[in-house]
Amino acid sequence: MRRVRALDLLAAYRNGDRHFRDINLSESNLFAADLRDIDLTASDLTSAYLPYANLSKACLYRVCLFQVELGDATLYQTNLTAADLRGVNLTRANLRGANLRGANLRGANLQGADLFNADLTESDLRDADFSRTNLELARFVGADVRGSNFFRSRDLDLTGARGDSTTVQPDGYRSNFP
Repeated sequence: MRRVRALDLLAAYRNGDRHFRDINLSESNLFAADLRDIDLTASDLTSAYLPYANLSKACLYRVCLFQVELGDATLYQTNLTAADLRGVNLTRANLRGANLRGANLRGANLQGADLFNADLTESDLRDADFSRTNLELARFVGADVRGSNFFRSRDLDLTGARGDSTTVQPDGYRSNFP
């Protein structure tokens, strides 16, 4: 995996390049970067700093976003299939229409995020915080929501999800999954 500096990535992006597969951007500072339509397939962004970044319609397939700061970021219709998002901060992020199928969001912070029409099918959402999120039309079929917190989230439908008595419902009560 080739190491790329944030400044070099931004310069290449400004010159029209959108394909940056299998690169190492770990610990990069990309505060408020506009990277719409970028392809970072199988790249490593561990501990990167991307608050307020715009990654709309980006391809982040199998990307490592472990412990990344993405608060207030825009990930509208972004492909995050099979991405590693463990411990990521996505507070108030726009994830409308995002594809998170098979993603690992264990311990992620999604407080106040907008997941309208997001696909979380078969995702690992254990111990994630979804409090005060918009979950209208979000799909959780086959997702593992054990220990997740959905307190004050809106329009939650956990049909087909796997949870237990540690899953907190929007009303603050613990779940009674079968």
